[in-house]
Amino acid sequence: MVQKDASTVTKTRGRPRAFNPVKALHAMREVFWHKGYAATSLDDLCAAAGMNRPSLYNAFKEKAEVFKAVLDDYVAEVKPLYEKAFLAPVRYKEALLLVYETAFNIYLVHTKGLGCFMIGAALTDSTRDTDVAAMILEQLRKMDRGFLKLAQAAERRGELKPGVTPEQAAILCASIHNAISVRMRAGETVDDLRCYVKQAVNIICA
Repeated sequence: MVQKDASTVTKTRGRPRAFNPVKALHAMREVFWHKGYAATSLDDLCAAAGMNRPSLYNAFKEKAEVFKAVLDDYVAEVKPLYEKAFLAPVRYKEALLLVYETAFNIYLVHTKGLGCFMIGAALTDSTRDTDVAAMILEQLRKMDRGFLKLAQAAERRGELKPGVTPEQAAILCASIHNAISVRMRAGETVDDLRCYVKQAVNIICA
């Protein structure tokens, strides 16, 4: 058996990692957020991640794959927060307000007032890139299904206003959620957004 030189083993074990995947994804997220998907170049991403072009190509192949990895990382970060709100054992009106309050907290703390990553970073570019459009639509539909489940449970408990179907309520609730991101990114205050949300919720709930 070949014995390794002790000094070599020590140097190998003590050598710091040059590349941190988590930090790289977060850094590239910031670039997409501030420049938008189309305006972000591969050089921008390389600089943010601390990678050269060959390394970036080896890891992701193309910019759309980088965006997907960054989007998946963002979703993994905020998904547990939304799940907690959607699964809270409260009445329908309180559940909706809790989901929207979760959005406020995410957009203020995790995104520094920039709103939803998908909407802020890539929505305007989705017409030019079908892969990016598909990624965004998939996440929006997941949120739609969450609102539909809430509305269906509310209907069974008699918490929807007469004439409002779960499908109608879910569509309106999802639209409100999307509007929060857009309006916050445009500079509307959280206090004004809370008033906006409460008025909309009162239209749906009995």
